This record gives sequence, C-alpha cells and structure tokens, in this order.
Amino acid sequence: MIGALIGPLTSLVGSWMDSKAEQQRGKQTVARVKAESEAAVMVSAATSTADWEKLMAEGSKSSLKDEFFSLILAAPCVLAFCGEWGRTIVAEGFVALESMPDYYRYFLGCAIAASFSIRGATKFMGR
Repeated sequence: MIGALIGPLTSLVGSWMDSKAEQQRGKQTVARVKAESEAAVMVSAATSTADWEKLMAEGSKSSLKDEFFSLILAAPCVLAFCGEWGRTIVAEGFVALESMPDYYRYFLGCAIAASFSIRGATKFMGR
C-alpha cells in the first residue's frame, strides 16, 4: 500500500521539478535575448554616432566656420592687450551679449559647439 502511494507521489514531485526547471530555462532564455537586443541597440547607436562624426568631419574639410569662430573667440583676448580702448571694446561687447535674448545665446553656443564638435563641448562643460 505504501508502494502504491510512493509511485504517484514521486511522479508528482518529478513533474513539479521538471516544470520549475523549464521555467528557469525560459527565464534564462528571455534574459539572454534581452541582453542580446540591448547589445545590438548599443552597437547600432555607436555605429550611427561614428557615421555622423565621419560625415561632419568630411563636411568640415572645406568649411571656414571653425576658423571664423576661432577668430571670434580669440578677439577679446587679443583686444585685452591693446590698451584701454581694447578693454573698453571687450567690456562693452560682453555687456551687449549679456543683453541678448537667451535663445540667441543658446543658438550661438550650439553653433560654436557644433563647429568644434559637440562631444568636445560636453566634455569641457563637465557633462
């Protein structure tokens, strides 16, 4: 009689353990697929960024905007050594820029950052 109870009980426990093992394998498969998908997205993003940077570098070869912004940014430094009239021009220029609308200063900053590469600007700004 005990043998008649042990057989079905053993079968029931075995089925339950098989079910749990199958669930665990399913969870591992889902986790693996999720990790592979996330890795594919990261590779795609990195490739897109590299392609964009390559296009921007190609476009900058014949552009003078980098030189233009370099001269604009260096002008106050040079004028500061040109006596009182140079320092006055620099001070009045910064006062004028400070009175500009925020959106204008934002767009100017974006243009300069794009000229020298946004990645470099975000590193400089600590972001």
